[in-house]
Amino acid sequence: MPIATVNPANGETLRTFDELGADGIERCLAAAVSAFRRYRTTDLPERARLMSRAADLLEEDQETIARTMTTEMGKPLAAARAEAAKCVKAMRWYAGHAEILLADEYPSDTEVKDSGAARARVHYRPLGAVLAVMPWNFPLWQVVRFAAPALMAGNVGLLKHASNVPQTALYLEDLFRRAGYPEGCFQTLLVGSRAVEGILRDPRVAAATLTGSEPAGRSVAAIAGDEIKKTVLELGGSDPYVVMPSADLDRAVRTAVTARVQNNGQSCIAAKRFIVHTDVYDDFAEGFATRMAALTVGDPMADTTDVGPLASEQGRADLEELVDDAVRRGATALCGGGRPKGLDAGWFYEPTVLAGITPDMRIHHEEAFGPVATLYRVDGLDEAVELANDTPFGLSSNVWTRDPGEQERFARDIEAGGVFFNGMTASHPALPFGGVKRSGYGRELSGHGIREFCNITTVWHGADPEA
Repeated sequence: MPIATVNPANGETLRTFDELGADGIERCLAAAVSAFRRYRTTDLPERARLMSRAADLLEEDQETIARTMTTEMGKPLAAARAEAAKCVKAMRWYAGHAEILLADEYPSDTEVKDSGAARARVHYRPLGAVLAVMPWNFPLWQVVRFAAPALMAGNVGLLKHASNVPQTALYLEDLFRRAGYPEGCFQTLLVGSRAVEGILRDPRVAAATLTGSEPAGRSVAAIAGDEIKKTVLELGGSDPYVVMPSADLDRAVRTAVTARVQNNGQSCIAAKRFIVHTDVYDDFAEGFATRMAALTVGDPMADTTDVGPLASEQGRADLEELVDDAVRRGATALCGGGRPKGLDAGWFYEPTVLAGITPDMRIHHEEAFGPVATLYRVDGLDEAVELANDTPFGLSSNVWTRDPGEQERFARDIEAGGVFFNGMTASHPALPFGGVKRSGYGRELSGHGIREFCNITTVWHGADPEA
């Protein structure tokens, strides 16, 4: 895949970039090692100062970088502005909390004595250069949620971004440079996927994090495993959105629309499978399909647009295959189901609700990465839980119920990295984010995220026999 900015709203190639060669990669790796030697010894107040400065600059650049993101991958401009603001929030959160999150931990006096020590502590040290293989769907946020904790922990970053968002990738390197980070602390590598293995196997790379597809995750995990290097993976999702009879149905319907079409439906944590109790199914289905059909699809730069184009022509083709397979096998499109009329130049697809889904349909098992929802009817809580878990993925989940007993059951039994009651799944810097099963492993954000790429070190001092 060429490294290029291609506007998905009209298919026009705006800029192309040369791929970094072997000599360029070598220079970047050498710079990363040199930067780490210096940067690892900086104290946390200095790291916080640098991160806060980067946040200030990003806030100033919000409109410019939002337009770049929209141009490169098609999200509505309002959503791109919100993404930039979210990154500012996360950077400031880590700047303000890292010192507490990485503070030395001290066992009790009894435990110290029992270990035979005069004193002991647990100390968090950085690992080194962390390779981040990042996707295009949240081209700023996905990177910042790795970079902010990694840099605050004293690591340095190497970014291999998706090939269709090169200008966003280069902006990030420039942002951290302008903030005052030492040269080499954060570098963008404009390389294709074939270069990843060599970079990851290089002994100067300490660890890797990947957000992306399951095949990409398998590849990176296998290479890192062979090299015995730490990885964090955030892969696909097919999140359930369960609606029980006690739910506030109007809010559940309105939120369902946003939960499905956020980022043009191209979000791992977007709700995708809508599992609705039979007592409220008909009302939910009618309201959901009506609101989905009323969304405005069009120019992502327009403030009136709800849903922009998919990020690539291949992405739309993949979505069309899933929908066509489902309809051919008996599913009903309550709305949408094809390309919108009058938008022939870009990679647009109608907001779609499919009912009558059965296990023989591909969409029952595969992730639909676009504004397509699947609708299921269930008779009770046990069936809802079983269907929610009937997926190879386990990223997050949404449950609408005001019954405390039902909430306890869903929180206990849904196989996912998050369970969100009476609201929409969202990531926040203070809360851990990640999945189980084929959605990956490890956690981003919160204290768990900042400690993923740390050497958790036991520091033990023996008693002085002369004392």
